[in-house]
Amino acid sequence: MDELKQQIKETIISSLQLEDVTPEDIVDSDPLFSEGLGLDSIDALELGVALKKKFGVKFSAENSENRSHFASVDALASFITSEREKAN
Repeated sequence: MDELKQQIKETIISSLQLEDVTPEDIVDSDPLFSEGLGLDSIDALELGVALKKKFGVKFSAENSENRSHFASVDALASFITSEREKAN
């Protein structure tokens, strides 16, 4: 899962063009929104599209669990792993 978390961090940085952030700067359990990285709702949309392209996972606007999926790198990794298992 460490490789997956590294890929998620790289996707966050590249898709949101975070120039002064490295994967090492992002703590797996830190919040991505508000405190932590301080991302906003526009960032969430862009990141959702990037994650769909990279990992083949889909986020639904109607899904009330999206907030928890995007809570941290740990949460995104768990969601992506779960979705991959469902697909197999």
